[in-house]
Amino acid sequence: MSRATVREVLELVARGELSTRAAEERLATAPFVDLDFARLDVQRAQRQGVPEAVLGDGKTPQQVTAIASALLERGRETIIVTRATDDVRGAVRASMPEVEEDAAARLLWIARDVPEPAGTVTVVSAGTSDHSVLREVTVCARLFGADVRVQEDVGVAGLHRVAAALDDLRAADCVVVVAGQDAALASVVGGLVAAPVIAVPTSTGYGVASGGIAALLSMLTSCAAGVAVVNIDDGFGAAAIAARIARAAAGAP
Repeated sequence: MSRATVREVLELVARGELSTRAAEERLATAPFVDLDFARLDVQRAQRQGVPEAVLGDGKTPQQVTAIASALLERGRETIIVTRATDDVRGAVRASMPEVEEDAAARLLWIARDVPEPAGTVTVVSAGTSDHSVLREVTVCARLFGADVRVQEDVGVAGLHRVAAALDDLRAADCVVVVAGQDAALASVVGGLVAAPVIAVPTSTGYGVASGGIAALLSMLTSCAAGVAVVNIDDGFGAAAIAARIARAAAGAP
């Protein structure tokens, strides 16, 4: 636990806004909360600038609800659940009515201590089949404190569509390109903008697209300089990187 956090707890006790028992609990559980089946990092944002995300895959609705409830009770950071199924979203909504959701992105969140927007991230997708990942990038980058602009369905099969997105692409401090199939859009955009480009391969495509592996390899071998690549369908990871770059470009912490 950082000195600043300890000082904050002590000041809350001194002002009578926190009981000594609650302060003891908060200090005793730092830097993580142990739920037996999960150890929750409640200081991730302090260290890294983005909060811990709860991956819904592989967890029961009850486990996700328990984790989200513990984070709400004992932390102060934004709570994010990624890859949330219908069952998970329903269980969390029933337990925490204040939760927000984006079904397309399979996201749940409770926004807390969200920084004022600084820096611009433009998210561009090749096709409407990439919508789910595009939404994950968009929602998360906003929660991480970036101003986000979206340009959807500008794939290279109709290359003239990129022209309509150029103003937003060139105004961005960081660009996120979301594309499946041959993923050529990443190289096209990378050759048109000065900002760093984060490429997100998606699992869309027939046959030898192999669930996004073809897109991943295409992006990794891009001939455009300044293109970095995250894992297949990793909208959360792309948002975390892009928001940091954009905020740093704007001079924000």
